[in-house]
Parts: sequence; structure tokens; C-alpha cells
Amino acid sequence: MPLDPVAAVTHADPYPFYAELRAGPPLAWNEALHLWVASRAEVIESLLLAHGALRVRPAAEPVPRAIAGSAAGEVFGHLVRMNDGMAHQAHRPGLQRALAGLDLGAARTAALRVAHGVPAQPLSDALFSMPVRTVAHLLGFADEALPRVDRWMRDFVACLSPLSTAQQLQGASAAAGELMARFEELAAGTPPRQETLLAAVLAESQAIAPLSRALLANLVGLLSQTCDATAGLLGNSLIAMMREPSLQQAAQTRGGLQAIVEETARHDPSVHNTRRFVAEPAAMAGTPLAAGDAVLLVLAAANRDPALNPEPERFSLARTRRRMLGFGHGVHACPGQALACTLAAAGLEAVLHRTPDLAVMRERSWHYRPSVAARIPVFH
Repeated sequence: MPLDPVAAVTHADPYPFYAELRAGPPLAWNEALHLWVASRAEVIESLLLAHGALRVRPAAEPVPRAIAGSAAGEVFGHLVRMNDGMAHQAHRPGLQRALAGLDLGAARTAALRVAHGVPAQPLSDALFSMPVRTVAHLLGFADEALPRVDRWMRDFVACLSPLSTAQQLQGASAAAGELMARFEELAAGTPPRQETLLAAVLAESQAIAPLSRALLANLVGLLSQTCDATAGLLGNSLIAMMREPSLQQAAQTRGGLQAIVEETARHDPSVHNTRRFVAEPAAMAGTPLAAGDAVLLVLAAANRDPALNPEPERFSLARTRRRMLGFGHGVHACPGQALACTLAAAGLEAVLHRTPDLAVMRERSWHYRPSVAARIPVFH
């Protein structure tokens, strides 16, 4: 068993441990982590809807101290998903409408082309490159710029992890500055093609030149949200196929690939937990919470709550009412869920084309990248 809910993220099989958490109190105090832990679906849904009392960042530290005052800190401070209230509402509606209007069929076609163009490299790196380069393409970057954007984004996401070293944080700030500059050039130059995601974001946001720093930061955010989460979804979908050989027949069709990815997002998601911070005293799930308390929401445990999904341990492509909390809930629900699953399904198709012998891959096995929240496999 894992030592705690954070260690569980990279454990070979954390789900028996998560079941024990669900059988415990609705909110359990973890002394070692010094926070409350929620694992039941009903409790987590209520916490995600408690927008007034619970915030996505501590009131006293809206930007992590390690990057405050840097270019990475500036980007972080503007990100819609890292803010509440007016800051959250400023750009979220435009981003949401732009993503909702995206042609997913065209996005899949683009994703397949881009994925097949990713150079032969370790599979564990390709998991990141395929979706990131696709979203960069959808945002209007030229093909020759995709490798650079990919590299900058891989550097930038380091600032989102508390495990990053000082050197990684310095690299993240340099990458943030490069990305902001490139998006500014892209938006201020020749008007972007009408079919690009960038054109849709600018139109829906009613943006005018020069673009606000906040909107530029949230364009970077579109890429950063794609990076770790979609890499994990793609990798975990591949693992599902290794564990369930019967899925290989379903993977012969576009609909089958999509179903494999969507069930993986429920059964073994890429994001296992998120945190909320108590802004004012409140009682949640019958438990009094004090201002300043932190709550760990174990989303992966909630996805396998029988109250949310019947027969939760079974991997079922035909699940009639699939429910999951890994993409959030309420005002902070991820508007890019459909795009993420489309990118992961296209990436899975490309990986299977390159790596047809899954039995050999399973024998070589895998482990998971160090992380406090994201479950991303590294294949041996």
C-alpha cells in the first residue's frame, strides 16, 4: 500500500488504497501531509462547488513563492485555472466558447499528421510531444516552429510542480518569456487563419492589439494544460491496452480508440488529485474547516466510487453513463475535455502504428514520473 494519497499517484496500483480511503471518514485529517483528504465522489463534488469558501490557491500565496516575480510567475498568476472570482471570469468564457466551437474531426486529422511527424524518439517523450505540438499547430504555429514550442512547454511546466529544482525553475521562466513573446508576435502579425484556435480565442475574447498580458498568459495555459495531463492520458490508455488484450480489436476503429481513452480517463486517469484552500471558516461534509486549511481532493478515488460509476473496477467501453471528476466540476471544469480525449485517441493510434507488439512492451514494463498529482508512465 502507498504511504499516503500523494505517494499513491505514482504507485503501481493505488486503487485498493483509494478504496480504503473511501471507506473512511468523508474528510480525513492526514497529519503527515498536514491537510484534509476527501475521496468520496459526493464529497468531492460538493467541495468543487464550494467556490466561496474554497479557493484554488492559498489567499496568502496566489503565486508559488519559488516563481513569484519571474516570467513563469507572471504567466501562472494570470492562468484562469489558477484563479477565482473576477480574475477567473475575465478570460474563461472566451476560452470556453473557442474550445466548444472547435471542429474535433479536423483536430483529429491534424493530430494524426503531427503525431506521425514527431521524430523517432523514446516513447515516453513522444507522449508529451504529440499533443503539445498538435495544440501549437491548432493555435497557428508553423510546422518548423513546433519543436521549439514543444521544448519551451516541456521546460515551462516544471514551474507547476513543487518537486522542481532551482535549475528547472530558472528554465521554466526562460521558457515562459519565450512563449509569451511568440504568442504576442503570432497574434500581432498577419491575422491568424480563421480555422485556427487562436483566431477563435481572439474573436471570442474580443481581443484587440496589443493583447493583454493576461490573455497571452492564458494562450500559454492552453498549451500547458495539454502537456502533462494529455501525456498521462495517452500513456495510461496504452497501458490499458497492454492489460486488456481484448481492447486491441476495438482499437481498429476511430470510435473504439475514443472509447478506450474515455474509459481510461475514468478508470486510470492522468490527474489523480487536486487541492483546495479554505478562505473562510466553513463546515464541509460535517467537518469544521478553518481558514488556511488545505484539502486534497483524490479525484482518481472518486472516479471508482460505486456511487458515481456502477462496477467501477471493471474497464468497460460500453459504459452507458460514464462519470469522472478528473477534468474538474463546476466553474473550474476543464473546457478542453473533448479536445484532450481527441488528441489522446489520435496519439494512441499513431503509437500503435509505430509499436504494434504490446506484449513485448508489457514485459519491459514501466514506472511513473515523480509527481504529486499527475500519473504519467515512463516505458522501459
